[in-house]
Amino acid sequence: MQPPSITDFDQTAFFLDFDGTLVEIAPTPDAVRLCDAARGALRALLAATHGAVAIVTGREIEAIDDFVAPLRLPVAGVHGLCRRDAAGIVYAQAVDLSFLEGAGLTLDALARQHPGLLVERKSRSIALHYRSRPDCEALCRSAMEEIVGANAAVGLMQGKMVVEARAEGADKGTAIAAFLREEPFLGRRPVFAGDDVTDEDAFRAVNALDGVSIKVGPGVTQARYRLEDTAAFIEWLCSISSTQR
Repeated sequence: MQPPSITDFDQTAFFLDFDGTLVEIAPTPDAVRLCDAARGALRALLAATHGAVAIVTGREIEAIDDFVAPLRLPVAGVHGLCRRDAAGIVYAQAVDLSFLEGAGLTLDALARQHPGLLVERKSRSIALHYRSRPDCEALCRSAMEEIVGANAAVGLMQGKMVVEARAEGADKGTAIAAFLREEPFLGRRPVFAGDDVTDEDAFRAVNALDGVSIKVGPGVTQARYRLEDTAAFIEWLCSISSTQR
């Protein structure tokens, strides 16, 4: 079902995934680009909501800043493990740096054995991408399961052509809940859009608050609305923001 048109901007808060939602997924994480239409829609929504727009992503906060510049938005990064509020204050989940360092060395060795695999180091997680080697999916999952083992402080997260080991304790849903306890998000109805299984925590959180949850692309989901792909989502975002320009 198509998402509704939104006009009550002073009562709405927007939370948006990045890869696969605001930008098309690219062969490597650094290759994505935010189009002018999406940037313009974000700028218009920021003005219309008096700043109640946040990016909720698996990426680092600093990476989002680079992609959306010159805009600067509140961001929940690394799937909610770090968060920068509207005042610029950063909150971060504790992490076992020695685990991440050891995992990185093991995955580097695996990537050398299987060219095309990409190891992505983050501040509170480590991800193994196999977009260029879909034949290695089972191998990547098995390797990450072995790395995590019985470590209760670390969990595995499966995304689109990527498996990620990350500290437990937060997710995209808890990040949205934290934003909604603060200005300028406080008291507003949440809208969240995402494309991956990593967004399901956020869909559940938004549904519980009678918000608008939008799945971008195919796949089983708990989101209440769906748009076909990133292009369709950007078109929708532009259409609701066009009256504010």
